[in-house]
Amino acid sequence: MTATTTPPTTLDGERADLLAELAAARSALTTTVRGLGDEQAGERPTASALCLGGLIKHVAAIEEGWLRFVLEGPSALRYDLPDGVTWADLAAGTAREIPQWAIDNQNNFQMLPGETLAGILQRYEQVAARSAEIITAVPDLSATHPLPEAPWNEPGAAHSVRRVLTHVIAETAQHAGHADIIRESLDGQKSS
Repeated sequence: MTATTTPPTTLDGERADLLAELAAARSALTTTVRGLGDEQAGERPTASALCLGGLIKHVAAIEEGWLRFVLEGPSALRYDLPDGVTWADLAAGTAREIPQWAIDNQNNFQMLPGETLAGILQRYEQVAARSAEIITAVPDLSATHPLPEAPWNEPGAAHSVRRVLTHVIAETAQHAGHADIIRESLDGQKSS
């Protein structure tokens, strides 16, 4: 099972190219788990805390969030802090309360009890299909939304649909490289 979508042939060249590149990056990532069971997909064989199932969950969540941003704007990527908690508290690990979005982000890097690799891959396929629908339907790849307030976003910055797609492609490709290293550390297998 792989999380790829084939762009419809009716797309303009740029959309087809962007979706094909994203599909290739997804395939590079999901190929790393071929032949693995749930336990192996959750193992952390390197000095990193990353596991293969968690990487796929993370990339699916990132893609889903950014494509929601394409439709909804900055409200799709909110980084609200609990009352009395500052960004400095959060960065230092001294926050008296951790925001739910930060907990969700941390959980997306691991396989939680009851999660299966098949379920993670199925969700990724659903995210991929929804992304293709959104990119096919969005009227203009140059349309922009302001980024939400967060320390990692430049104040007043905006992203176009095109930039969102290139970001998601880069994020997926980067984590596919991480997944290659993890897979080889698990059992010596290379994904390609």
